[in-house]
Amino acid sequence: MVNVDEAIIAKLESYGEHFEILVDPDLAAEYRNPDGKDVAIEDILAVEEIFKDSKKGDKASDEAMEKVFQTTDPLDCAKQILEKGHIQLTAEQKRQMQEEKRKLIINKIAREAINPQTGFPHPPLRIENAMDEAKVKVDPFISVDQQVQSTLKAIRPLIPIKFEKVKMAVRLPGTIAGQAYSAIRPFGEILQEEWQQDGSWIGIVELPGGLQDQFSGKIAEISNGDGETKLIK
Repeated sequence: MVNVDEAIIAKLESYGEHFEILVDPDLAAEYRNPDGKDVAIEDILAVEEIFKDSKKGDKASDEAMEKVFQTTDPLDCAKQILEKGHIQLTAEQKRQMQEEKRKLIINKIAREAINPQTGFPHPPLRIENAMDEAKVKVDPFISVDQQVQSTLKAIRPLIPIKFEKVKMAVRLPGTIAGQAYSAIRPFGEILQEEWQQDGSWIGIVELPGGLQDQFSGKIAEISNGDGETKLIK
């Protein structure tokens, strides 16, 4: 639990009523982050009280809480304030959260998108530069998936890009074929597989288009260069 002196204010105005809670700035931001970890409400609060004016120490009335939240339980009220209200983040906090979310957006696009003109993925730096040119603004409180879609819409006029899954044929020598499942699982789905008379394993794997190079590299790594991959057109 954060010290009161180090807490920031989260507030909500509804039905003519004003509510404030004192919260840990980092945990409150994590709670509001749709891509973040689950955080217990009691760990976020500096004190388990709902205020009308936290600086004056004026507590919200039971009537006001019942009117807006349909409860007087401070944890339930605090949860609604955090979810629906405004958190007074510091400028540095907001900058850090935006930068972290920006990296997640870039990584997801680089992982799943391709250049439809070549069939190959765009390097992360190319995606980042296109976002800069398109002046894409990142919201720390909106999920990565939602912002990926708006980002794609913004950068499409600048670079040819689309989300697409591809299929790759894989051949592995029998001596290491047993490692195939654990190596392939993080990349995609095995659609077909077959053991050959010489003991080798062949399969068709569907994966996000942006992972082609990484996938081929992983197959080469586990097979010491004896494995083969080929993009199926």
